[in-house]
Amino acid sequence: MTETTTNQRLADLAAAGVSIWLDDLSRARLDSGNLAELIATKSVTGVTTNPTIFAAALSQGEDYADQVRELAAAGADVSEAAKSIMAADVAEACDLFTETNATTDGVDGRVSIEVDPTKARQTEETIAEAAELWAKVDRSNCLIKIPATVEGLPAITATIAKGISVNVTLIFSLERYGDVIEAYLSGLEQAAEAGIDLSTIHSVASFFVSRVDTEVDNRLDAVGGEAASALKGTAAIANARLAYDLLTTIHGGGDHPLAPRWAALAEKGARPQRPLWASTGVKNPDYSDTMYVTELVVADTVNTMPEKTMDAFAEHGEVRGDRVSTPELVEQARTTMEQLASVGIDMDDVVRVLEDEGVDKFVASGKELNESVRVALDHARG
Repeated sequence: MTETTTNQRLADLAAAGVSIWLDDLSRARLDSGNLAELIATKSVTGVTTNPTIFAAALSQGEDYADQVRELAAAGADVSEAAKSIMAADVAEACDLFTETNATTDGVDGRVSIEVDPTKARQTEETIAEAAELWAKVDRSNCLIKIPATVEGLPAITATIAKGISVNVTLIFSLERYGDVIEAYLSGLEQAAEAGIDLSTIHSVASFFVSRVDTEVDNRLDAVGGEAASALKGTAAIANARLAYDLLTTIHGGGDHPLAPRWAALAEKGARPQRPLWASTGVKNPDYSDTMYVTELVVADTVNTMPEKTMDAFAEHGEVRGDRVSTPELVEQARTTMEQLASVGIDMDDVVRVLEDEGVDKFVASGKELNESVRVALDHARG
């Protein structure tokens, strides 16, 4: 039976200032009315996508058959077809969120589309792809996903400078997060110089969560002992809390070199770049399946969830107030990082490994989509 009422637990989460975004999109969700239902009943106010999600959707059933046949008949190559397929779904999803986007003054009702992952280490190619996807989707409530690699940072700045809204993805470290904030501010400064209305530019910074615990927990197991074991499942949330603290220091005019730059931009109408908690599906069955939602509740953030995690929270999740920014929790996060270092966990190395693995997965994701599209085109051409 189709749900007709709003889930109260998710409504409470949204009321606490957490924007609930679904980490999935497919034509089946759109055509069946499933996404519209999630908007109506589960407080979903946005969607994030990636090539793996589209590859899986493309390989299941005939939902894309008509479009693939049209693209094949038109002589589209694999890259062109992949962009067209993704853009069509993202544009339709953006339309579903038109009202949400309007009622939240553009903050929510956002749908992300990712640049070609195989170009994660190529700055100029990423800049060109971002502009192409923005034009192809042609919806103001779209976000272009760009990875926070060293090569991606100038692409983020250049894209923001053109007035294009961006979802920065693959952030693992506090140092890189600081670089992302700086890239966003630089883009806004250039946009202002070009006469672009800064209030029209939106951005989120996707800080990955569960992957941090997976890597750190494996290292803690290797260390062994009671002290190391007691720290399992603590690194990711501590890392996220410190990231939020960095942002609030900058936005609050604290002692940080980026604070005056943000203040000047805010006076010109610039929007804050909201933290987005990504990779929030729990991978360790020993942990609560809502841990990366419940423990990261704080205002003006996004939590993008697999539907399984969203359903778990809808069933038994709890909102226990601000679990990120209170002085006690921030201090606890710093203590956790000190304790991890004391048992031999090198967080700088952890995040280096995670970024390298993230880029590798990112590239593999792009290749997976291209292969799925190639197979579909070949099939359509007989």
